[in-house]
Amino acid sequence: MRWDKFRKSNNVDDVRGQTSRRGMSFGRSGGGRRLRLPRGRGGKVSIWGIVIMVGIAWLLGINPLDLLMGGGGTQQPAQQTQSSGTYKSSADETKKIQFVQEVLGSTEDIWHQIFKEMGRTYQEPKLQVFKNLTTATACGQQTSAAGPFYCPPDKKIFIDLAFFNQMDREFGVKGEFARAYVIAHEVGHHVQNILGISGKVQQQRSRLSREEGNKLSVKIELQADCFAGVWAKRAEDQVGYLEEGDVQSAIKAATAIGDDNLQKKAQGYVVPESFTHGTSEQRVKWFRKGLQSGDVGQCAFN
Repeated sequence: MRWDKFRKSNNVDDVRGQTSRRGMSFGRSGGGRRLRLPRGRGGKVSIWGIVIMVGIAWLLGINPLDLLMGGGGTQQPAQQTQSSGTYKSSADETKKIQFVQEVLGSTEDIWHQIFKEMGRTYQEPKLQVFKNLTTATACGQQTSAAGPFYCPPDKKIFIDLAFFNQMDREFGVKGEFARAYVIAHEVGHHVQNILGISGKVQQQRSRLSREEGNKLSVKIELQADCFAGVWAKRAEDQVGYLEEGDVQSAIKAATAIGDDNLQKKAQGYVVPESFTHGTSEQRVKWFRKGLQSGDVGQCAFN
């Protein structure tokens, strides 16, 4: 992936090296997601189930604390950041920061273009890179273990660079385009937010059963996958950054994070009514829809 062809974004906030102090934050609101812990046939949560779900949380952009402690929408203790001097970044981390900046810059350029075609103005999201830190957001506590996560009220994406290593180590997903797909997926949630899609879905979910609400969550996630594909197609047409094997690496990532695949690994069986992100087949299908068409109209759901 020739990501050096992209423009570097100025919207990446690097807070690595900051320490924490006690503060207060409000619980999840406006789009925060969590999964139920995998349970055995007897209804008990296994230790291995907890370990596996923490790994899954990394890939799905969910705060493991919300999985283990139940999340919720009440006021709770959180950590807020406090500067502790200049962080000494390794060569590998510096390269990853540049990668994030340039991929985000490309998404900004593409979505500005798309919104202009729609007669609208694109509002760029912020992206916060953090490490070994717990920080307060409008969607609740976020930790380094949270993985990629978009908070609608903040209009901000949160990510720990160590997540990229876990994609490789725990899920066998290699390649920079797979990492770019993850960033573009979170940007897709931002697009949903500023278009008012996620807000409408949240209102609908509040009136539905958990099972029916989960179906709406799946649609939101699949649309974000499609939006990621739209970015990938448009950026390729614009600057020609893709190399052999890039698309396959993103497809492998989409396959790895399908609900059915994750549940099989976590508990040995699947519970379709609990799906919140879609099956591996669905995630690949919707990413391909955007990638092949470059048309946001192909990402609409009923």
